[in-house]
Amino acid sequence: MSALSTRSSETYWNNVAETYDQVFPHTLVGRAQRDIVWQELERVFQPGRRVLELNCGTGIDAVHLAEWGVTVLACDISPRMIEIAWQRLRSAGLEGLVEFRALPTEEIAVLEGESSFDGAFSNFSGLNHVRDLSVVARNLARLLKPGARAVLCMAARFVPSEMAWYLAQGNLHKAMRRLTRLSDDDRLKVYYPSVGAMGRIFAPEFRLREWKGVGVMVPSCIEHAVRRYPRVLNGLARADRWLGCVPGLRGMADCVLLQFERIDG
Repeated sequence: MSALSTRSSETYWNNVAETYDQVFPHTLVGRAQRDIVWQELERVFQPGRRVLELNCGTGIDAVHLAEWGVTVLACDISPRMIEIAWQRLRSAGLEGLVEFRALPTEEIAVLEGESSFDGAFSNFSGLNHVRDLSVVARNLARLLKPGARAVLCMAARFVPSEMAWYLAQGNLHKAMRRLTRLSDDDRLKVYYPSVGAMGRIFAPEFRLREWKGVGVMVPSCIEHAVRRYPRVLNGLARADRWLGCVPGLRGMADCVLLQFERIDG
C-alpha cells in the first residue's frame, strides 16, 4: 500500500470510528455472527496463548479473548480506533492481557523482532481491504510459530440471500456490489478473494485446514427485518451454525471463516 493510500484509509477509519460499533458490532445480526466466530476462536486459542490480531477495530474481539485468558497484541490502521479500544480495555480491567497498536496490516513486518506468536486472527472483512494479501501472508509466516493457527474471517463474494434481498428492493447497486467489487463509499476499496484463492495466496507457508460459512441464514442485510422478530433471528442463528458447515451452502454465507496452519519449515 502506498503512503497516500495508507493515509486515505487511516483517515476513512478515523472518521467512522465514533459510530463503528453501532454500524455492525452492536446490531442483532452482528452479534449473532460474532458469536459464531468467538466459538471458533475459543476452540483454537486456549488460555495462556499469545496471539496477534489484525484489523482490531474498537477492540471487541481482543477484549473477549482476554476474558478467555488469551494474551493479545491487537493492531489497526486507525489511531482513533485504537484509542477507543484502549478505553474498552480499561473498562474491562484487563490491561495486562492486551496491547493495542496503531499499525496497518501491510506493515506487520516491523513486529518480527518481537517474540513469535502462538496464533493470529482477523475478524469481519478487515483483510478484504488489503490489495496484496500475499505480502501479509509472508510477513505473518515470519511472526507465527510452526503449527500456529491463523483464523481469518472475510466477507464472501457470492451471497445469494443478499443479492435477492436487494434485488427485491430494486437496489441493483447493492445486489451486485460484491461481484463488481464496489463499496458503499468511493474512498474504500474492497476485494473478495475466493476460498481457493486464499489457499493459494497463503501457500506454501500455510495450509488451509478447514473453513465454514458465517451468515448463511443471517446475512447483515436483514438487520432491519429481524429487529421486529428477535425470536426468528435466534432460530436462524442456530440453523446458521449447522448450515455454515454444509458443503455447497457454506460458500453462500455473508462471510467465510478460514483456519490456516503455519507449516514447519
